[in-house]
Amino acid sequence: MSDPVTGLILLGVLLVFLASGLWIALALTGVAAVALSFFSNAPVGLVLATTFWGHSHSWSLAALPLFILMGEILLRSRLSSDMFSGLAPWLGGVPGRLLHVNVLGCAIFAAVSGSSAATAATIGKMSIPELKSRGYPESLILGTLAGSATLGLLIPPSIILIVYGVATEQSIARLFIAGLIPGVLVMTLFAGYVMVRAMMTPGLIPPFDITMTLREKLRAARGLIPVALLIVGVIGAIYTGIASPTDAAALGVLLSIILAATSGSFSMRDFMDALLAAARTSCMIAFILIGAAYLAVAMGFTGIPRNLAAWIGEMGLSPYVLLAALTGFFIVLGLFLDGISVVVLTTSIIMPMVTAVGIDPIWFGIYLVLVVEMSQITPPVGFNLFVIQGLTGIDILRIARAAFPFFLLLVLAVVLITAFPGLVTWLPQAMS
Repeated sequence: MSDPVTGLILLGVLLVFLASGLWIALALTGVAAVALSFFSNAPVGLVLATTFWGHSHSWSLAALPLFILMGEILLRSRLSSDMFSGLAPWLGGVPGRLLHVNVLGCAIFAAVSGSSAATAATIGKMSIPELKSRGYPESLILGTLAGSATLGLLIPPSIILIVYGVATEQSIARLFIAGLIPGVLVMTLFAGYVMVRAMMTPGLIPPFDITMTLREKLRAARGLIPVALLIVGVIGAIYTGIASPTDAAALGVLLSIILAATSGSFSMRDFMDALLAAARTSCMIAFILIGAAYLAVAMGFTGIPRNLAAWIGEMGLSPYVLLAALTGFFIVLGLFLDGISVVVLTTSIIMPMVTAVGIDPIWFGIYLVLVVEMSQITPPVGFNLFVIQGLTGIDILRIARAAFPFFLLLVLAVVLITAFPGLVTWLPQAMS
């Protein structure tokens, strides 16, 4: 049987499993078992046992639950609301005014949580009631929040970059460094869009009616200091080479506990809730990763990725044509799956094609995260849309329409890093 036919059969099996409501991890494991049973001579049980054991004690994977726990602790402390209060006084004179709190607040919280959903929930709880009470347009409130929360996937420490690094055996530290400039680029695009909208429609943004002296602004900005210390402690330890991502994640958990406890708004009950939430999320992601690893090994035994890469190479496709096709593919896939599932489902099949045309795996990781960010704000399975719907009760399609301009800005960001790959690769190369 030819490789394309085999690939289509396995894809059909996967779709049937997913459509039946089977857990993603079990669906991946089931497809791998089918591939080994019918399209190879490898022993199914032995490969499953060795793969599950070999991929369940990865040191790199240990950073994942730690960063998730750090975000859960911050989500339950007063630090997030202090961050909002510290940013607001400085943005009153900027076109778009307090809407930039959504953009900057999401960027800052993304740098300490690594989660898009946690970023949307935390910043949304504070900003939506405040901005609505001040008369800001609903579409821009929802759009800036939904769009900017996607920065949780890109700005390090990013959970999805850890997942990509583990799945593709790339350096997580280099991926974190590579995501810094694109993260600032996306944040700048979002802030620029808000400023342009505000300047084009002068009456759209209500006036900022609170006047504060410089001393009062500085006093309010003290709420940013704990979060700034956390960012410097975690990201600085990684960038300077003092600590590995896993060590830095442990440091981040320790610092977040200390800062949350000293804020006076974090109880032992909050800590236990954070532990349970982090354990649930971490187990889900780890289970998916192990299932994806089993599928990757099974695909190796069938020879499909190797032959597919050779076929792509013989076609002589340029990297740009391949990336254009993959972008459309990932956007469609993101309509039905969350970002982490997209990464683990596709890397074992896509990476041989990517390396065959000479695309840098580190660059491709950032590209993939940007494309996955788009799926966070596209229905029917846009996690940020679900979070905001839960906060506001607003129809998800209305939220999706508000987020659509930011979807287009993410497309622009993909175009920019494709045209200027140095935006991604320069910093890791300079610091290596």
